[in-house]
Amino acid sequence: MQRRDEQRAAAERAALAGVFGALSLLTLYISAIAPTGRLGLVAAAGIFPAGAVVSGGLSAGFFCYGAAGLLGLLLLPDKASALLYLLLFGLWPMMKSLIEGLRRLALEVLCKLLFLNGVLSLLWFGLRGVFLPFLPAALSQSWMVYLVGNVGFFIYDLGFSKLIAFYTVRVDKVLRKRG
Repeated sequence: MQRRDEQRAAAERAALAGVFGALSLLTLYISAIAPTGRLGLVAAAGIFPAGAVVSGGLSAGFFCYGAAGLLGLLLLPDKASALLYLLLFGLWPMMKSLIEGLRRLALEVLCKLLFLNGVLSLLWFGLRGVFLPFLPAALSQSWMVYLVGNVGFFIYDLGFSKLIAFYTVRVDKVLRKRG
């Protein structure tokens, strides 16, 4: 009986991760065809792996992220959205969970900055042709990209934390009662 309950819980987590992956892919598709707001839509697609992490654990988050990212590379008309998702916004929920598990604020901030600036460097120096369409014309200098990127990411991370807290209290709580 206990084994059956464990199997049911694992199946529910996998199904929920699949639903979150589909929602993430749908948001990525909209970002690829939308005339404006692409960066915001790709960032919004990263919310769904966070829900998978909260409801199903890190493995569910990585499953959601991997499925949406790989399918995005295969199916989206604009691969830049999928790459930005794979390198930053889709991966961030799992990285955030691991980093905040350190429980030392100074180390957490350092790790978050290292992660972001590593991704920014990869995008700026390695994938500039893919990354530039997401940037406004005013951000043509690398120091501006790093300055605005770090400030913007700090604000994004604060808002992301609030969304995760809202999801945990309002949505995940209901999902757990149902299950």
